Amino acid sequence: MKDSEVRSWVTGLGLPGLVDIHVHFMPESVLRKVWAYFDNARDNYGVDWPIHYRFDEDERLRLLRSFGVTRFAPLVYPHKPGMAEWLNEWIRDFAARTPDAVPTATLFPEPETESYVAKALDAGARCVKAHVQIGGYDPRASELDNAWGLIAEAGVPAVVHCGHGPLRGAFTGLDVFAEVLRRHPTLTAVLAHAGMPEFDAAFDLVSRYPNVYVDTTMVGVDFGTPQPDFLPRMVHFPDRVVLGTDFPNIPYEYAHQLEVIAKWAEDERLGPDFLRAVLHDTPAQLLGIADDTDRR
Repeated sequence: MKDSEVRSWVTGLGLPGLVDIHVHFMPESVLRKVWAYFDNARDNYGVDWPIHYRFDEDERLRLLRSFGVTRFAPLVYPHKPGMAEWLNEWIRDFAARTPDAVPTATLFPEPETESYVAKALDAGARCVKAHVQIGGYDPRASELDNAWGLIAEAGVPAVVHCGHGPLRGAFTGLDVFAEVLRRHPTLTAVLAHAGMPEFDAAFDLVSRYPNVYVDTTMVGVDFGTPQPDFLPRMVHFPDRVVLGTDFPNIPYEYAHQLEVIAKWAEDERLGPDFLRAVLHDTPAQLLGIADDTDRR
């Protein structure tokens, strides 16, 4: 499948559109730094990582819409103190001027965390991004504890990059984030990249906590090192998998991730119902937009 074929494929499935829970839109100054890091991926990651969608904001939005994406969660994340609240303000403005973007927020362990997370939730944030690897912080930090509690109480999903992929961090690992879940067992958590490469540990958390999900971001794609087979774990929890892509910071076409998901659905234990759930219904439910995803 090519990008040009995605919209007709989505329509052919009878879906009102795609709901992508893992997309990145950021202030231009931040995005340029992110892209510069990927440009140096040979040194940073040991593999080249050409950004496939290196376009301005308007073109990136046009492309997402051309794929049939009707709603998406634009995720931002800080890498140092004093950055998260500013990013939350920027993304709130972005969502206000972008009808198909749901309002999101982020956090970092600092004295102000509880205050600005509460402010973001009160302002309507429907998703929170926590990037443990890039942020280099401990998700168990005391400054985050009340914030996790607020997010759990609000029923808002937290998309958490806590796995070791693509690089091990000081506080990455599903065993570390499991301690957050033990403190906040009702937290709705979406394990970004399905906890890659710790798929077994990720689905163990899914089995133990009713509000833990995994997203599909970069899982099973033809990039980087070979991955273990995702399917044997996923078939037991087809309603706990949600579409995520990492657009625009991916080194292949958007369609490729959808091809992978479509291949999973060929398994008789999954089928068309799984496709509808992962591509639309489950992420729409998590983001609280089940009734308005096809409004455009």
